[in-house]
Amino acid sequence: MLTAIVLLPTAMAALLLCVPRGAPRHLFLTAWASTTAVELVLTVIVWAGYRADGGMQYETRARWIPSAGISYHIGVDGLSLPLVALTCVLFLACALYAWRDTRRVREFAALFLFLQTTCLGLFVALDLILFFVFFDLSIVAMYFVIAGWGHKNAARSALKFFLYTFIGSLALLLGFIGLYLAADPHTFDIVELTDANPLAGRTTYGALVLLAIGVGLAVKTPTVPFHTWLPPAHTDAPAAGSAILAGVLLKMGAYGFLRIALPVLPGAWRDHALVFVVVGVVSVLYGALVALAQTDFKRMVAYTSVNHMGYIVLAIGAAGAVGSDQEEARRLAVTGSLFQMVSHGLLTGALFLLAGVLYERGRTYEMPAYSGVAGRAPVFAALTGVAAFASLGLPGFSGFIAEFQILTGSLGPQPVATGLAVLGILLTAGLFLRALQQVFLGPLRLPLAAPGTDRPFPDIRRHEGLAIVPLLVLGVVLGIAPRFVLDVIEPASRTVLELLAR
Repeated sequence: MLTAIVLLPTAMAALLLCVPRGAPRHLFLTAWASTTAVELVLTVIVWAGYRADGGMQYETRARWIPSAGISYHIGVDGLSLPLVALTCVLFLACALYAWRDTRRVREFAALFLFLQTTCLGLFVALDLILFFVFFDLSIVAMYFVIAGWGHKNAARSALKFFLYTFIGSLALLLGFIGLYLAADPHTFDIVELTDANPLAGRTTYGALVLLAIGVGLAVKTPTVPFHTWLPPAHTDAPAAGSAILAGVLLKMGAYGFLRIALPVLPGAWRDHALVFVVVGVVSVLYGALVALAQTDFKRMVAYTSVNHMGYIVLAIGAAGAVGSDQEEARRLAVTGSLFQMVSHGLLTGALFLLAGVLYERGRTYEMPAYSGVAGRAPVFAALTGVAAFASLGLPGFSGFIAEFQILTGSLGPQPVATGLAVLGILLTAGLFLRALQQVFLGPLRLPLAAPGTDRPFPDIRRHEGLAIVPLLVLGVVLGIAPRFVLDVIEPASRTVLELLAR
């Protein structure tokens, strides 16, 4: 089942590329949307058959390069299943959002389908080399999305994105090789490495391997100071590309910390957890402060991603820094970090699609160019308001559940760092409220080059609503009734903490 979920999008992409480019564009868009819908249905079936306390499930293992200890090994547990579901939801939303696109639709649909395979493959990979392959292929696919369908300085931003994240992946590969060499017998299998704990008692070696893996994952997360590729990549990417970049690709680094760094390198993580706590807090405050200074709406949302991902790194670091007598706090921190990944993916994905709506009408993301838009586009204004308030972590939204768990789990062991991180919430509230006031309230003002100067600023169209509204509804559902996701995450969090305590 998992293999089908991973490979079906790429198989469809290959079929689309065999169809002549001159075929009706609706053929490509229908095939794209239908495939992503089938992917979501298959994931729901997997979720329905998943036993929360059953550990790793739906495992498949096949020989790949046995002489090097590499295998095709995949499976899901409470860490990966929510992210697989998030991936399928976001890719379906992007397929619907792109319904009216006219630029090289065949290639665009095929590229997104291939990108979906790389994302799903990474979240179910249980072999380090398989994880690395999907990690790198996602970089290649996103590079072409930005370079081929982006705006303004798209080529430059795509190149910067590729070089930064590719260098990070090389550091990651060095760390993986270090783990392989330390294991006896040599293997890249994540489950076997987790059971063996090959770097136990090897302090210096473990620190070097953690440094390599930590840098590789930190670039992808991204955290300060490895975040500089993110704002230009988001600003110049098409709206659907930005939604996937923020909603799914940024989660790869954070997921790697939970899947690989904590369980495979428990001793090194405990020894150096404070470093990740500091990096997390700096990312929270720096991301919020720089976002506050932005006049570009999309760039502002991009920096809030640095802020939100900083909370995740803070929580994961705090989980390693606390004493063994604070089991509940550690569980909350790890559970909150994973819940934050899902929440951030939904809400920021919606925000980037809304940013795309703004650009499509006005051809600029500059907030001072707009005013009073709520009068012309009330639904657009309402959806943006809901997405912004949800991102603030207000009660009733998924962000509240995530941030409450993160701050509660981190406060006891790291009170100073957590106290500073709370300031990030205040800054984020200020910047979102300022943006809403500037763009949607006051007398009507639209960019001179915008179509809206000669005709009314069009409100949300049907395909845009079908893409954005479900993301916000899920954000509310997870904020009101999060138990069905927490029931899956919490047993996996306990397992991670048991492995970390070895």
